[in-house]
Amino acid sequence: MSERILICDDERDIVSALKIYLEAEGYETLCAYSGPEALEKLQEQPALVLLDVMMPGMDGIQAMTAIREESNVPVILLTAKSEDTDKILGLNLGADDYVTKPFNPVELLARVRSQLRRYLRLGGGEARQGQLRVGSLCLDDETKTVTVDGEAVSLTPREFEILKLLMKNPGRVFPPREIYRLVWNEEPYGAESTVAVHIRHLREKLEIDPAEPRYLRAVWGQGYKISEK
Repeated sequence: MSERILICDDERDIVSALKIYLEAEGYETLCAYSGPEALEKLQEQPALVLLDVMMPGMDGIQAMTAIREESNVPVILLTAKSEDTDKILGLNLGADDYVTKPFNPVELLARVRSQLRRYLRLGGGEARQGQLRVGSLCLDDETKTVTVDGEAVSLTPREFEILKLLMKNPGRVFPPREIYRLVWNEEPYGAESTVAVHIRHLREKLEIDPAEPRYLRAVWGQGYKISEK
């Protein structure tokens, strides 16, 4: 049985286009044109929700908050480029990803597959003891493994320890010298360049677009942190 995807947007042309793209890939679709209608369709247990942010009445952020009270189904927000604040707010409130309009169908389908793979493989469950999670990034300290969207990522021991340090303290900014001292257990001579190289390699392995990282982010003049964009 193919996965069922709920599409919610007040623009019917967008809903129709998404329906065509998704059904061509073998997915079943449910269509809604408002927040309240999306909440009704949620009773049909979709495996993923595509949700427009800018809708009259109940907007996408409000609808997503209501969805989170009932379900941990993956939610991908559909946003305009000017809605950066809504993207951040949505992710902080429980959205799993976002796609910017006008969207590229190939990118959209890739993100849908990625979220479905993570949700279905991991069962949508919470992290067990020994696991750290930020969004779809998961580090298992017992097995020394890291996955992104359910896909295994190969890290060096130093990269693993840097990532573990940041993921244990999501949102906290670590100066390069502090990262070096905690991971290398040495005095931080030349720490900035050494840590920067390791951060660059981590981004290349973890991020869809290393130039615009979603997780591993720099704070100008201060250091690095892990947080979901």
